[in-house]
Amino acid sequence: MVDLDAMINELQFGTVAVLGVPLDENSSFMQGSALAPARIRKVLHAGSANLCAESGLDLGAETRWRDLGDVAFLGGATAFEQIEHAIAQLLDRDVRVFTLGGDHSITYPIVRAYSRKHPKLNILQLDAHPDLYDEFDGNRYSNACPFARIMEEQLVARLVQVGIRTMNPHQRQQAKRFGVEVIEMGAWHPGIALDFDGPVYLSLDMDALDPAFAPGVSHHEPGGFATRHVLGIIQNLKTPIVGADIVEFNPERDPVGITAMVAAKFMKEIIAQMLG
Repeated sequence: MVDLDAMINELQFGTVAVLGVPLDENSSFMQGSALAPARIRKVLHAGSANLCAESGLDLGAETRWRDLGDVAFLGGATAFEQIEHAIAQLLDRDVRVFTLGGDHSITYPIVRAYSRKHPKLNILQLDAHPDLYDEFDGNRYSNACPFARIMEEQLVARLVQVGIRTMNPHQRQQAKRFGVEVIEMGAWHPGIALDFDGPVYLSLDMDALDPAFAPGVSHHEPGGFATRHVLGIIQNLKTPIVGADIVEFNPERDPVGITAMVAAKFMKEIIAQMLG
């Protein structure tokens, strides 16, 4: 765990700060994603692959990003309050934050902090699920609900969801209510235009991928992206990525480490894109 107060003054303008948020208490089906930040870091630095992104940027030699460790969850304030406060501290330092979750509920407090820094923020969400439930099993802060909270608080200018393949009538109604732009997986094709006229926050749920490519997730949803499809989306974004998260990787369902390696690959490519 990290004491941000002790480290924040060392961060330079424009740094990409990596922050782990090992929280899965709002998972609607299966816990285990709290183990993901540590597992992704272990694979990233295991030595089986180097730290170069496909653009040629060598993150091993790059000084413009820094891994700050994990949020230190303390007694008193709620976990969401602590996440929002940690992100806000970093944004006040004019750095960009790449977050390793955790379940998808963490995106809500992260975006609350981001919305104050970027009032015309756009979200690009890659996911099998729209996560637009008004509540799920009585929990309005479930990992099935973060984008309903984000949209009802009007925290972003646009929410574009890509890869969705579990849309039910309630969530379809919610998408219409909030003006969410949904590209369902059946309508997606490589090269489809994803254009934004303002800063982008990228939220990447690992179950956006077909489970053949990422079996280490709590919700296996066949019919999703191949790894190369997601890399293409990341690499071809023309608008600056001001923040990002990878969520819903569950190491307990990843016995041979396939999903961990995919998540580490995405981490390298997203950081490289954020650094420009």
